[in-house]
Amino acid sequence: MTSLRQLEYLVTVIDTGSFTRAAELLHVTQPALSHQVRALEKGVGGPLLERLPRSVRLTPMGRAMLPHARATLADAERARCAARQASGLEAGELQIATVYSVGIGVLPTALRVWRRERPDVDVRLVEFRHADELRDAMAAGEADVAVGPVPPGWEGPIRELGTEEFVVVLPIDGPREDDGTGVVDLASLSGCAWVHYAPGNGLADLVDQACAAAGFQPRAAVRTEQTAAAPVLAAAGLGPALVPANVLPQGFHGRVLRPEPAIRRTLAAYCRSTPDPLTSAFIDVVAGECTLGLPDGHR
Repeated sequence: MTSLRQLEYLVTVIDTGSFTRAAELLHVTQPALSHQVRALEKGVGGPLLERLPRSVRLTPMGRAMLPHARATLADAERARCAARQASGLEAGELQIATVYSVGIGVLPTALRVWRRERPDVDVRLVEFRHADELRDAMAAGEADVAVGPVPPGWEGPIRELGTEEFVVVLPIDGPREDDGTGVVDLASLSGCAWVHYAPGNGLADLVDQACAAAGFQPRAAVRTEQTAAAPVLAAAGLGPALVPANVLPQGFHGRVLRPEPAIRRTLAAYCRSTPDPLTSAFIDVVAGECTLGLPDGHR
């Protein structure tokens, strides 16, 4: 297999016109240099250089290979510089994986701060319907860091961000199930048709489990794929919805109640192995900006 070192040796021999001068420039012995060039020639299936008494010249195969060798070395140098910049928090790309609800409820504030502080770092955000899909994608190497529910059995680094609170959303002009306390017994909503989530969305499982704990199975009036749509549909009168408190915008036009018993889940940022400096810096920002409770206007 052709290596970057072999390509570097070939290009240096051509640029200096001599194995001797190339070996001096590369700080290797001439036999070692010759060995690597012969190994390269063997790998590509023919001679790349014609050895002359006082110089070398490219063979037709060598002339065909040289521009590609130079381009490969240039790409490798650009990659090295990008990695050095990223490790110094100057530039690069950060790949973040999350679930739908966290993508709209938790990350926007952190990403705004991150972008302001590091405008030269590109962000690629990948969102998943279910926490299990998020965990599997992270394990498969699809992102640098995942932000979502704590993954059971995860063996890599985990940094807990806090406890996410869920609330029940109802229309402003609907029945007053809370008796003015701001708290609603989920069992009192057992006869309602709910704004539910589509199968495959992780919040669908959470709603089913919460209602089962309250002694009933929720009947769906409508199912939505989008977390942000659920509170809007509930406020419009289609039925109660159970949503993460942090997805509700300021000035949201709906009645927001805390369920009894309380429904919460722990969120975390997690990686496959010890995070690099760029990823560590992002995790610090998320931890510092993470707001998981109700917006001020709904407390």
